[in-house]
Amino acid sequence: MNKLFQLQQKSSQNDLYLLAINITKRCNLACEHCYLDADTLKNGQANELSLKEVTSILDEVATRGNKTMVVLTGGEPLARTDLEDMVKHGAALGLSMVVGSNGTLLTSRRVSALKAAGALGIGISVDSLNQAQHDKFRGLDGSWEKTFKGIQHCRKQELSFQIHFTVTRNNYTELNDIIQFSHKNGARVLNLFFLICTGRAESSSDISPDQYERTLTEIIKAQIDYPDMIIRPRCAPHFKRIAHQLNPESPITRVSGFDGDGCIAGSHYCRVAPNGDVTACPYIDTPSGNIREQSFLSIWDDAPDFQLLRNPSLNGACGECEYQKLCGGCRARPVAMGGNLMDSDPYCAYVPDGKAIIEPFNENSEHFIHWNDEASQRLSRIPGFLQNMIKKRAEAYVLELGEDTVKAEHLSNLASKRFGQNMPFKKPAFLRSSIESDHE
Repeated sequence: MNKLFQLQQKSSQNDLYLLAINITKRCNLACEHCYLDADTLKNGQANELSLKEVTSILDEVATRGNKTMVVLTGGEPLARTDLEDMVKHGAALGLSMVVGSNGTLLTSRRVSALKAAGALGIGISVDSLNQAQHDKFRGLDGSWEKTFKGIQHCRKQELSFQIHFTVTRNNYTELNDIIQFSHKNGARVLNLFFLICTGRAESSSDISPDQYERTLTEIIKAQIDYPDMIIRPRCAPHFKRIAHQLNPESPITRVSGFDGDGCIAGSHYCRVAPNGDVTACPYIDTPSGNIREQSFLSIWDDAPDFQLLRNPSLNGACGECEYQKLCGGCRARPVAMGGNLMDSDPYCAYVPDGKAIIEPFNENSEHFIHWNDEASQRLSRIPGFLQNMIKKRAEAYVLELGEDTVKAEHLSNLASKRFGQNMPFKKPAFLRSSIESDHE
């Protein structure tokens, strides 16, 4: 394997894979679960981030390469008329720019403008297929219909989109229906968010820990039935433990650890609030710094809370759990319930039984997978934010074949097996040239 490439592929403890920037608190809805303070949702804040401040953050991030996906969200980001300028600036820097929206303002004109600016895709919130229930949850009559029209505009103009579904006590029984809906309507990804009880979510009905376990089990099994659509839970690191319990022999259950599917707050992810505060995730209120007082990267590199999250010393059941390196629990939930960052996740129903800690696979393990030069070159041509995910999947695939080296044909076979002719982001040059065979 090429030595330089090998060094590039080793993830440091603070590689920034995902950055959320809340560019406004303004919103046309009043959602029950919103983590932002509802008082300013209508009019926003006088001190919200300016276009120049957002582009300066993007400039800083780009100095570290193109591994970061940037999510511009809110509030409702489409409430800002300079959203496209932000997208265009980030895309020109080589960053992967996406937008998180409630979908109600996604007119044909706005979808066209976002696509022209270089948006890679849009995350659209759908919280029930019962229109009345969705509208009640979102706080506006007719919002479901407007959101569905936004989805259709994305489909018509071939702008990739994800469906975001917030799991609550009122809708968790709709899981199979929302999966079918997302697949039928062409979503590339279905993200299933689990509530953290902060902000307006304090008055929402969260599911119980037992319902949490059952729902995560359903999600893991559903992915097998829909191989051409990514179905993944968010704010639910326990799924890694459940996946291992369902099939401990599957390499994919141990191939990533903290580097992929557990909680990545502070280690590979953070958010910037509309006033410039930087926090490990949107559900942790205490700022680790503010971009108006110091550079974003100095906060990212040196904030004490981030350092703690990168080298966690967990308390209680999480600290005793054999799955602590695969899962690690949600760090925001204990804080939201009056504890501290390292306390046990109160929504995990699992009781540790004293077994040895399960170690994730890494380059020092007997299961370390090598990459030949051609496969390495293909992986290096994929946008940075996708490299880690594809690398994990390819290595798990090779392990399941009983081999120890990823080759170009493995990437082609994996792409065909995963997506067939329905590759993500409609005929994307970066995926077709990098994953599929050069001769297909």
